Amino acid sequence: MAAFAHREGDRVPAWCGASVEFWAKAKAALGLDDEGLRLRFADDFRRVVAPYAGPPLPCLPGMVSCSVFGVQRRGMGYGQPASHPLAHAETPAGIEAYAWPDPAWIDVSAVRGEAARWHGEFAVLGGDWSPFWHDAIDLLGMEHLLLLMYDAPETVDRLLEILVDYYAAVSERIFDAAGDVIDIFFFGNDFGGRGGPLIGPDLFTRFFAPHLRRFADLGHRYGLKVMMHCCGGFAPLIPLMIEAGLDGLHAVQPSCAGMDLRGLKRDFGGKILFNGAIDSHRVLIDGTPDSVRAATREVLSIMKPGGGYIAGASHDTILEETPLANVLAMFDAIREFGAY
Repeated sequence: MAAFAHREGDRVPAWCGASVEFWAKAKAALGLDDEGLRLRFADDFRRVVAPYAGPPLPCLPGMVSCSVFGVQRRGMGYGQPASHPLAHAETPAGIEAYAWPDPAWIDVSAVRGEAARWHGEFAVLGGDWSPFWHDAIDLLGMEHLLLLMYDAPETVDRLLEILVDYYAAVSERIFDAAGDVIDIFFFGNDFGGRGGPLIGPDLFTRFFAPHLRRFADLGHRYGLKVMMHCCGGFAPLIPLMIEAGLDGLHAVQPSCAGMDLRGLKRDFGGKILFNGAIDSHRVLIDGTPDSVRAATREVLSIMKPGGGYIAGASHDTILEETPLANVLAMFDAIREFGAY
């Protein structure tokens, strides 16, 4: 909380996000359970999730998953859309006619008990992941979505409104149940690619900033800090994200266009918290423990002054191919060089 208040506490907080495969590899190698591994990494955060408990999702043969909005996904991990259910929608009425999920299908009954276990000892993350930008892409197809922003903006407005209404209602149910033992509303939308923003400031302001404001206002109404996960090079959008009321951005990727750490800290470090910034690819995957230690120390020297920084990998999903020794070196260096 001191970091979110842009104050220097005793040390820089540490954050660990990892793929299921890396997590299993690390537990097996170190002989630890889930909580033991979190403690070994000195992760200062714990996350509570409300599971889906509605009608069975109709995952078709050959698919790896099906989203709550009926998007069939195939491929690696949670997959990519096999089709776009609203690919031919052109009007608000066509959007409204779709079969939308009920927020009551998310089971919040266990959230309070889980969050209370960590409250006061770790920073507790809660709320729905709420990837409304990704859902819009999945439902319409990206090209169709972008064209509709010009050809039929009212159709895009209606789609985003329905998506955000759903997610806001789910998070509100979570916060009603456990808001007093949750610290941070954490949600995610990737508005950046390696070469820069996936959408320009004008369209971002027109279509997406108002919904980020809705989420920020929702979290603040419950006394929570609000942090969004956003991959890629999104620096031109940061002023708009600050204006929308976000308190923090995760996970800063210095390998992407425009994400120079010194510039980000100089221009925005007193206005919004940055989380991440230790390069997941060139440093953690391709490096050695010694080079990881040196790189982590350099990042901390840039980002930690004045608070407003959480240290961790530049992507929330540390991949299985990442050497465990490098990840341990990163977290050990955060402890060693992160003290104020």
